Amino acid sequence: MCAFPCCRTETLYSMSSVALTGIGSLVTNDPTVGEGRLGMLSDAAVVIEGGSVAWVGSATLLPEGTDSIVDLGGAAVLPGFVDSHAHLIFAGDRWPEFEARMTGEPYTAGGIRTTVSATRAASDDDLRANLARLAAELAASGVTTFESKSGYGLTRADEARSLRIAGEVTPETTFLGAHVVPAEYADRPDDYVRLVIDEMIPACASLARWIDVFCDRGAFDADQARAILEAGIAAGMQPRLHANQLQHGPGAQLAVQLNAASADHVTHLSAQDVEALASSSTVATLLPGAEFSTRSPYPDARALIDAGATVALATDCNPGSSFTTSMPLMIALAVREMRMSPDEAVWSATAGGAAALRRDDVGVIRVGSRADLVSLRAPHHVHLAYRPGVDLVDRVWVGGQQIKESA
Repeated sequence: MCAFPCCRTETLYSMSSVALTGIGSLVTNDPTVGEGRLGMLSDAAVVIEGGSVAWVGSATLLPEGTDSIVDLGGAAVLPGFVDSHAHLIFAGDRWPEFEARMTGEPYTAGGIRTTVSATRAASDDDLRANLARLAAELAASGVTTFESKSGYGLTRADEARSLRIAGEVTPETTFLGAHVVPAEYADRPDDYVRLVIDEMIPACASLARWIDVFCDRGAFDADQARAILEAGIAAGMQPRLHANQLQHGPGAQLAVQLNAASADHVTHLSAQDVEALASSSTVATLLPGAEFSTRSPYPDARALIDAGATVALATDCNPGSSFTTSMPLMIALAVREMRMSPDEAVWSATAGGAAALRRDDVGVIRVGSRADLVSLRAPHHVHLAYRPGVDLVDRVWVGGQQIKESA
């Protein structure tokens, strides 16, 4: 069974109130509540009621009258992680491809077609079971909101069924029919673009909040990506974009021009690209799991942050280039390999991900926000980078419902 309450039939919210006390350090991401950009509080408490945060502040000021109290014993608490980029509807895996890369073969995105074949052959139940397994892993690692893309069907029917299944576990569904050109259209890429625009988008628009295109070497060029995204926008979906992962290209600028919610990967950026992102509302979503798994250069997070761009971190969970559901690993990689501070990395994995999904109800702990919280087996959020590879996520709440118990 999937760990997320939205996958279940029972009511998510209860009107009983719970006070979380004994919080050694609390990340709220609300500077009006606590110190700095993270809105840090020490010796804090949070009251949850009806699935939302009802009160947050110093434990000495905790209001009376809550139905129950949970003492967290000095643990660090932060908003649930928001994973704004994941590919969770697929069948099979590609461990031989990973092994080959680790012995020196470069990544060129061609392996996507291997997953397309397996996904097309899989039953709905097979896809649903794999999605539930990955969603449970996300929950266990502290992810409380996640996005999931289609893109491994690449036919009208398979893209639509991927989105229907993804929609069973998350409202953040993304149509990625323009992931790569499938093998049967290898010599007719423009015909495939017409198929995406004329048939897939009408069939999938009601099933997806977002539309995405892989605009890069071996996938779709700027003109193709623009045509697909504009058709998706006209059909009611909001744009986001795989951009500048494999080489420098037009993707980041196109994302800004179309007011996309995010430009994702952005590994290869010019100074002009950085300036354009910093001057826009488009979030730069960094996916260090892909660089880790492909031995590629990491994005220049420091340049983006110093220029004033909004940065998110996400897992990019997929069977080819980033087969992980661990947001704590993304935080550790961001700090160690991309020169982000621990505070910047935690913000990007929570509030930054929420910005990439244009959500203001998650990624933050403030009165009225959804009660999505994570407590750690550690006294401070810095331990997420300080102790890489250690499972520090102790308890997880989604909409006020505890979905992971203390070990």
